[in-house]
Amino acid sequence: MITMHAFTISQGALASLLGRIRRTETVGDVLRGLLHDIGTVWSYQLTAIDGRALTVGKVVIALLVVAIGAPIARSVMRRISRKLLARVGVQPGAADAFATLGFYVVLACLVVFALWVAEIPLTVFTLAGGALAIGIGFGSQNILNNFISGLILLAERPIKVGDLIDVNGTFGQVESIGARSTAIKTFDNFHIIVPNSTFLESNVVNWTYTDNLVRISLVVGVAYGSPVRKVEEILLEVIREHGKTVTPPDPVVLFNDFGDSALMFQALFWIAMNRPMEQRRVLSDLRFTLDERFRDEGIVIAFPQRDVHLGSAQPIQVQVLEKPSD
Repeated sequence: MITMHAFTISQGALASLLGRIRRTETVGDVLRGLLHDIGTVWSYQLTAIDGRALTVGKVVIALLVVAIGAPIARSVMRRISRKLLARVGVQPGAADAFATLGFYVVLACLVVFALWVAEIPLTVFTLAGGALAIGIGFGSQNILNNFISGLILLAERPIKVGDLIDVNGTFGQVESIGARSTAIKTFDNFHIIVPNSTFLESNVVNWTYTDNLVRISLVVGVAYGSPVRKVEEILLEVIREHGKTVTPPDPVVLFNDFGDSALMFQALFWIAMNRPMEQRRVLSDLRFTLDERFRDEGIVIAFPQRDVHLGSAQPIQVQVLEKPSD
């Protein structure tokens, strides 16, 4: 009904404008008439709420407040998180969480302000909001679940931007935490979008929850007869000389076992891991260096060996056949 009235007014304004042009009125008269018609549409009453008129102009202003204010609020919160909070020593993950939560708060204030501008009391949405909430609750449980989970992640911060995590076998670095999902960048440089509820409903390994120090293990086997103390000495030297290892705590070398084909050693040491590939790269460097040092010291890295014993009650007969002539 409201739409039909507005359409009728628009048709009338257009007809009035065309009529003035046909009567060869001056440009000033046409503009004044056009402004009069726009003012008529602008002040047209759509409905009345608690004795207050809801006009087209109020609705347009309210929509403009939200449409213009939301991008400005997002930009301002990002600037605050990246510049102001960084200067006072706030970590990037905490600053990002503050920016996201702050944007939601400002957006809610903008909506309330827009309703105030339109003179729409919040009590009007009590009944409609309850019915809408029930309908949305049944129709979009997963969306609401992920949204609320995202707010919990931003508030409690079990994971934050920049953390190295392992969730359901996926290892990577958290790039962003959104309202519905979290983006994880793997060491193969592709992104995995994980619903926020996954981080609250399943076990998540956070390698950098409190700091970026991680203990890793290097296993090597040497041939029987090798000087075991020399092996320990070389392992400790190679680990300490690597630029990515952290001391203290000091590395530890354990003589694990007398294996089937080798004497098994395990080196435990710490690194500062900032990227998903850091651990694999350090282990690769250490293996290259160990291979060179063991060769120089005459220590053989063992390989699988098997002794085969043939049991027989009678001697095994060996027969040599003469090659047939052509």
